[in-house]
Amino acid sequence: MSWTFSKRHSLLATVLAASSWLMAGVAPAQAKETVDIGLNVSWPGFSFLEVARQKGLAEEYDLNLTIFEDPLGGHAALAAGQIDVYLSTAEYTPFTIARDTDVALVSMLNISYGVDKVVMTKDLGSEELKGRKVAAPQAYIGEILAGMWLDSIGLSPDDVNWVNLNADEAVGPAMSGDLAAAYMYEPWVTRVLDNIDEAKVVADTRQPRYLNTGIFMDAMYMNTEFIKNRRTAAKDMIKARFEGVQYWHENTDEVNQLFADYLQWSKADVESVVGTNGKYLEDGLYMLDFNEVARICGALDGDPPHGIENGSMADSVKLTNEWWVKLGLMDEVYDPEAGYDCSLTRELADEGFRQSISAN
Repeated sequence: MSWTFSKRHSLLATVLAASSWLMAGVAPAQAKETVDIGLNVSWPGFSFLEVARQKGLAEEYDLNLTIFEDPLGGHAALAAGQIDVYLSTAEYTPFTIARDTDVALVSMLNISYGVDKVVMTKDLGSEELKGRKVAAPQAYIGEILAGMWLDSIGLSPDDVNWVNLNADEAVGPAMSGDLAAAYMYEPWVTRVLDNIDEAKVVADTRQPRYLNTGIFMDAMYMNTEFIKNRRTAAKDMIKARFEGVQYWHENTDEVNQLFADYLQWSKADVESVVGTNGKYLEDGLYMLDFNEVARICGALDGDPPHGIENGSMADSVKLTNEWWVKLGLMDEVYDPEAGYDCSLTRELADEGFRQSISAN
């Protein structure tokens, strides 16, 4: 019995030793670092990190994307640390300053190159517009555009009856004649113009009055604790986003179909926003490359496109803040530098990351 036990013990030891030797050459699978990413609405311009996810452009990370369909809800989730990165429009930055939230704008993404519009459903003069319903989503890019348009025709926000509607929500009331004017973007603009004979575009962001302000842009925000505690991941998310843009530039038709599948849009609707040349679409978006964004941040020499000045982040945040005061949503103008952080972009530029793309 003693001999049998010893023999079995010896055999077990040999098996375990062999197993240990075999396993020593096999590295355990490493869990990927998860980054939680929010998109404020279903929108191609916000979806390039989905390209990075599907095409393996950020292999060290598990990119967990959520479409909120609620811009303010997404900002609340970012401020609470429920998500790490948020793709949205840039005009929210003054509110993050006023509320002292743990949020920073870290990168511009693209310029609204005519995709954002104000559509009038009837041919009305300024005096006839008074007291009529004008729709725009509150505290969102559309409210500023509609406010600037009213200002251009001699009206103030108090002269009209504001209705808080997103672009897709305004289509029905516009069709029924309940709205005199509404902020919209594609594909909703075309649907209204095709169905209302009197409807016309009265303002769009490709017009110099709006384009040259440099405030009508999409942007990437991050939770400041994410930046502080996971700085490498934060930089990698900016880089992955622009590598997604590069992949789109080189494979535009493929990625436009990817966007269509992901957003559950038609491919034609996607192309009505981002075009087919891998850079811009008139009446759509102008996709910034990394070098252009770095110039907006003042991290690289040279002029950004469309009359935007080098290092103009502070000016654009300040101008946005001034419009929120005019529109009655804010009471004062804050230090704009409290709302953005160009250090990640600057570090990427200092490390040699470059990207310059033009239309195919």
